[in-house]
Amino acid sequence: MSTVLKNNLAESQRHLLSVISSQRFLNNEGLNNEVPFHICPFEPDINSDMVQAVKQLKNELADKDVGVLEVNLYDLVIEILRDEGDWDWLLDNETTLSRDELKEELQGILDTETVLIPAIVKKMQATRYSVTFITGVGEVFPYIRSHNILNNLQRIAKEQPTLMFFPGSYQHSLASGASLRLFNKLTDDKYYRAFNILDRAN
Repeated sequence: MSTVLKNNLAESQRHLLSVISSQRFLNNEGLNNEVPFHICPFEPDINSDMVQAVKQLKNELADKDVGVLEVNLYDLVIEILRDEGDWDWLLDNETTLSRDELKEELQGILDTETVLIPAIVKKMQATRYSVTFITGVGEVFPYIRSHNILNNLQRIAKEQPTLMFFPGSYQHSLASGASLRLFNKLTDDKYYRAFNILDRAN
């Protein structure tokens, strides 16, 4: 079970609850000094099912006193654009901008290192939590790339485990290392430091 599919969703939910609520996971044990980053790849077609699954998982973890900080990248983007005063301008101009112009505009406003990561850090500092969930990955493509988020987060998110819910596959091969394939079509730049949580023993 290396990817969540429609037909193994219930089984995957049980596995995630069991792993994430374990002290071994929460204490970052068995990682060989690697950063405590985990990927939960899922079939892009079941995105709406995964939204519900994550919501249910958070509630079940709360019942076990495991606090979750969910960072939904799409919600975060809207929050930043509103705070910076760019939201209304983008809505007014969206129809006149080409796809590339819109992407360039958003990437200029939402620089990963100087804007997104500090916004995530602010949320981390304002919350008591045991694990971070990163969601909304597919919704912010192509102006935010998941490997950029992970690369920048690894400097600051070392204490608690981080789990990214990823619409696509996380593939490992000896020849090319590990790569995130968004929507099972687009190969994101190499990112090899995360563990597939679905392959992790409880």
